[in-house]
Amino acid sequence: MSSEQSAPGASPRAPRPGTQKSSGAVTKKGERAAKEKPATVLPPVGEEEPKSPEEYQCSGVLETDFAELCTRWGYTDFPKVVNRPRPHPPFVPSASLSEKATLDDPRLSGSCSLNSLESKYVFFRPTIQVELEQEDSKSVKEIYIRGWKVEERILGVFSKCLPPLTQLQAINLWKVGLTDKTLTTFIELLPLCSSTLRKVSLEGNPLPEQSYHKLMALDSTIAHLSLRNNNIDDRGAQLLGQALSTLHSCNRTLVSLNLGFNHIGDEGAGYIADGLRLNRSLLWLSLAHNRIQDKGALKLAEVLRAFELTHTEVVERRRLLLEKGTQERSRSPSSSRHGDSKTDREKSQMVGISNSALVDKTDKTQTMKTPKGLGKKKEKSWELAKKEEKLGSGQSPTQGTPKKEDATKAGKGKVTIPEQKPSRAKGIKIGSREKRSILLESEQLVVEATEVVNPLLEPVEHRDGKVFMPGNKVLLHLNLIRNRITEVGLEGFLATVQYQMQFSKAKSASKGPVGLLWLSLAKNCFAPQCPAYAIIQELMLPRDPIKAKLREDEAMAFFP
Repeated sequence: MSSEQSAPGASPRAPRPGTQKSSGAVTKKGERAAKEKPATVLPPVGEEEPKSPEEYQCSGVLETDFAELCTRWGYTDFPKVVNRPRPHPPFVPSASLSEKATLDDPRLSGSCSLNSLESKYVFFRPTIQVELEQEDSKSVKEIYIRGWKVEERILGVFSKCLPPLTQLQAINLWKVGLTDKTLTTFIELLPLCSSTLRKVSLEGNPLPEQSYHKLMALDSTIAHLSLRNNNIDDRGAQLLGQALSTLHSCNRTLVSLNLGFNHIGDEGAGYIADGLRLNRSLLWLSLAHNRIQDKGALKLAEVLRAFELTHTEVVERRRLLLEKGTQERSRSPSSSRHGDSKTDREKSQMVGISNSALVDKTDKTQTMKTPKGLGKKKEKSWELAKKEEKLGSGQSPTQGTPKKEDATKAGKGKVTIPEQKPSRAKGIKIGSREKRSILLESEQLVVEATEVVNPLLEPVEHRDGKVFMPGNKVLLHLNLIRNRITEVGLEGFLATVQYQMQFSKAKSASKGPVGLLWLSLAKNCFAPQCPAYAIIQELMLPRDPIKAKLREDEAMAFFP
């Protein structure tokens, strides 16, 4: 009974006061430790702080540098650098039964389909394709980026990893979503690259402001530029024509320009033709697959034969001719004066030493010219008498020097004495003088070269009070396939080809530009049997160097 009564009425044993205090103290310490612990947490061992991309030194291996810089810029997923795939040889199916059995094996069908699916997805993954020189990872020759958007941060990565590529020759960007802002950033990147970079291709990147002409600035080193499929219209063609040449500036580095697959019409073709008037560097031009009709075709044909200069061009030509004549006149006497003043100093000293002998022997004193101010005070009367004598008698027969025009020039002491031996001046050696003459000759060659390049200084023809230039003979290749040119435009090109044929025959003995070697006009709005087109083909056939080489090879094959 006692046990049964004590069981329900029994209360749990009360804890001792000391024990309760100690447990509370333990709880407070644990909470305090939990609060203080996060403040003293250290980073895991082996984990480093993020590194700055500016501190990275590129090694010249594009794959390594691009991956490292993208990681430092904060990219977790970025394109890989891969070798550009080469076209595979054509597949020839085999008819053997063993291969058929292998292909029809159900055990391999699942793995083959999985591999093909992965390969398809890998194909669409963004990559940077490169072409190497002799399979060396440091010798990247060309870069191809296709089908993924190039942001400004990626261009910042390129500004670090592209300059070390010393053999880079071409950059090809196809449908990379460029904007006018990123194009400006890309253009600022080009001068940092190697001097071997000469080719840039921007295709499938339409820009609202059509600022492609910035790639053809005067300080640009691009020689080959492709701008296909960019929706360039007449406004963009106007900017490109002005970049080719204006009255006061001209692009002298661009060799080939591809403007195919755009929206250039007659007005735009006229702007391109205006750029060709004074441009003498462009050799290859493609306007294929555009909207050019007869008006634009006639403008293009006009600048390739003798054309009339405008009033503004005539005024600029006269200004250049006057400037050229002034430079030649100022350059020709200056060289003789510098050389002759040295001999005058020596002769003036000789006059001061042998003054008495010169006074007695008047026939000898006539052969010497003493500058004013170099003799002593007692020689002034003799100098005045000498000047009067020279003014009366004229030129000395023994020395052959020209007489002076006035007394002021005589006082300055600048005398021209031809046929004299070179003498040394103070602080100047004969070797340095030879170097200076070489520099003067090279400077003249440079001036002559720039004058030859300037087409306004070319020989012109005057007819009926008008000035005609020979036209652009530097352009060798013109492609106008698949435009809207009719027989009217063909007549203009026929006149151009006939004129260039006559010009090249007249200039066969001398070297120089000869005019068009390739003219592509097929697939336009005229019949292939058109008489004008047939004559153009006949006249251009012997001018095509490739076809001429093929004919020579065929002739050698028949008549070894």
